[in-house]
Parts: sequence; C-alpha cells; structure tokens
Amino acid sequence: MPKFTDRLQHAWNAFLNRDPTEDYTYTNHVNPEPVVTYSYNPYKPRLTRGNDKSIVNAMYNRIATDIAQINIRHALVNEDGHYLETVDDGLNQCLSVNANKDQSARDFIKDIVLSMFDEGYVAVVPIDTDRHPALGAFQIESMRTAKILEWRPDEIKVRCYNDRTGKYEERWAQKSFVAIMENPFYSIMNEANSVPQRLIRKLNMLDAIDEQSSSGKFNMVIQLPYAVKTSTKKQQAEDRRKDIEMQLTGSKYGIAYIDATEKITQLNRPLENNLMEQINYLTETLYSQLGMTKEILDGKANEQTMLNYTTQTLEPILNVIVDAMTWKFLSKTARTKNHRIVFFKDPFKLVPTSRLAELGDKFTRNAIMSSNEMRQVIGLRPVNDPRADELRNKNLNEADNGQGPIVGENYQDTGGYEDYDDYGDYYDPAVDENIEEEEIQNG
Repeated sequence: MPKFTDRLQHAWNAFLNRDPTEDYTYTNHVNPEPVVTYSYNPYKPRLTRGNDKSIVNAMYNRIATDIAQINIRHALVNEDGHYLETVDDGLNQCLSVNANKDQSARDFIKDIVLSMFDEGYVAVVPIDTDRHPALGAFQIESMRTAKILEWRPDEIKVRCYNDRTGKYEERWAQKSFVAIMENPFYSIMNEANSVPQRLIRKLNMLDAIDEQSSSGKFNMVIQLPYAVKTSTKKQQAEDRRKDIEMQLTGSKYGIAYIDATEKITQLNRPLENNLMEQINYLTETLYSQLGMTKEILDGKANEQTMLNYTTQTLEPILNVIVDAMTWKFLSKTARTKNHRIVFFKDPFKLVPTSRLAELGDKFTRNAIMSSNEMRQVIGLRPVNDPRADELRNKNLNEADNGQGPIVGENYQDTGGYEDYDDYGDYYDPAVDENIEEEEIQNG
C-alpha cells in the first residue's frame, strides 16, 4: 500500500488534474506547428474504387479479420524450419502487442490485408528504429502501412501517416528495408476487368435503376388529338405537357384534368432485365475464385469447408506477409542463424467440444502434448504438478528410477516384471488363461 503522503503528492485524475509540465494546446514539441485534429480516425484503412459499397467489402473484411486472428511471431527455428522458441525483440512486439502508438498488432495486420486487397500492393515501412536502416542491421520499434505512389529501381515513393504531426506525408524509401507485399489474388481482385470490378459495376447499375424506379416520377405518355410534326404543333404539345405538370405539382392530391380526345398511357411498371441473374452469377464466381462460400460469411461452414478456406485463401496471404518481413526486416546474419517470421494456426479452433476430449486423449497418450498444454487448449489454467508437464502415456504405470513399473501389493506374489502385459496391468497366466477358455466355450 502506498503511503498517504505519496498518494497525496502523485495521485492523478484524467478529468480533474492538469499535467504540471505541459499545457494541452495540442502542439507538436518537435515541430511547433499545431497538430492536425480529426473528427474521424485518420489512419483507418478505407476501401476505394467502389469496394466499400458492395458485397466485396464484406468479403474482404472477413478475410482480413480471419488473418488478423492468426498469430505471427519472430521465432527461432531449427534446420528443418520447425519452431524452437520466440525471439522477444522490438519486431516481435510489433507483431504480437502493438505495431505503433495507434494500432495493436491485430489491427495492423488487418490494415495490411485490406490495403493489399484494395490497392494490389502495400508497403510496410519501419518508423522508429534503433539506427538508420541504411547502416545495416537494425531493430524495429514501430512500423506502419503505406500506399505506394511511384516506383524506381532501388526505391519507392510512399504515402504514410505521420503520428507526430497527424498528417499523411510522402517520402522516398529504399526498397532494401521496406517490406513490399503484392496481393496473391491480384488478377482476381485488382485487374480492371476482374470479377469484383465487374460485380461492382453491375451493382452500381442496379442501384441506379432502383433510384429511378423510386424517384416519384409518373413516367406516362400523353397522346394528343393531333399530329406533332411541325414546330408549331410541337410547341403546343410542350405547352400542354407543362400545363399537366403544373396541375399535378400544384394540386394538393396530385390531380389533373385532360381533354376528352387526349389519352394517357402509364409507364411506371417494373423494368424487366436479367441484371440480378448476372449479379448472382458473378457473386458465385467470386466465391469460387477466392475459395470462399456463403456459409463462411454467415458462420454456418463446417470443419472441412473452413479447412479448405484456410488452406486456399488465408495461407497464401499469410505466406506473402511473413516472407516479405523475413526478407526485409531480418538481416542476412539473422536468417543464417535460423531467425524467421512465422505464423501459427490453432488446430483446435474448429474442433467441437464433443470431439475435444477424444483428441485430448490421443494427443496425451501418444506423448504429443502434455496435460498442461491440453488444459490450456480447453481454457483451464495449468496445474502445479510436475507430472502434468511430462510427455508420456498416462495410461501406463510410471517407471521407478529405471527399475521397472510401480506396482501394487500383488507384486510380491508374482514371479517378476514379466507378469505384466503391454499396458502395465498385472498378468496372471493361470487366471487369464482360464478366463480365455471360458470365453471361448461361451462363444
């Protein structure tokens, strides 16, 4: 418990206290210019080119959210590429905790995926490092996504959010320390005549037709009792049309009168076309090209469908992310020492509870997982028992200092350890043979 005098001197409340050394004028102390303020989140990724106004937005957001749920870590691997341990450095903090002062690690990964889908390419730029990246190996403390504006042989021009000034700024950056990621589904998502772009155009056409049909227009044709061929007759017809318009708009109930020889034909009937059929076809085509189904979006997909979705859709995108980061953010010396950026999928995430106990028994019995590791999968805390961390078959009796299995009091009546079967259970030849004979006789 802190002392009363210490609490009295250092207690702070966000609404009552003021900072003793800084007044809140919202200025940047590095740059004396006032910091820009926004009424919305300025660094939030926003889809463009119509991607934000169609079903494409929901599909892209679902894929990005699923990828953000997969853990990406800076790890040490063995010669076969298998995981050994996590390297706790600044880069791993960016991938596991927070990438910068505004975004958590999962928000940052989601930003990467959405920007990649929308633009086709995305750059991940190190912002804070312990030394200049051009000098060689460096430690990353924060990083952000950036839009690529121009390309050169050795550098790119990027547009990145500056969290010190609150503005988007354009900078030239060397390719050697900027991770450039290309959408693995570029030809499907980003080409001018790709299925998503065609689907967006069809949806825009459908929206335009819906707007016209609900605009409140009468859409009628007036048949006059005379031929409209000369300019004089056309002017008379125009005057008659305007007169009927004034009657309808000026009337309280929208009532107008016409001559007995005139005839009105109503045209505001449903417009018949095959637009919805084309939209449904393009939607199903997009699902199949991206390895998705409608059940994945509404949460009704089974285990096999989700496995195909993870393998065909999520893993190619994750491989692009981890390969680019391994190449640009880890030095050649670190890669020689088997440092990698890797991702980990949870194999039990899609397993129903009814099968979890069966899998837990198989994994622990075959010494693949310990009891404590299995408890963490279920969501239980580890137990303080050394045997719970051992990789062994719990159905077999334990060895006693290498002398053999620990047995009960019946061991004194047996001839030795040869009287135990393969499962560690006591085996009495006379008793077991009699039991087997009785079972044979009884069929």
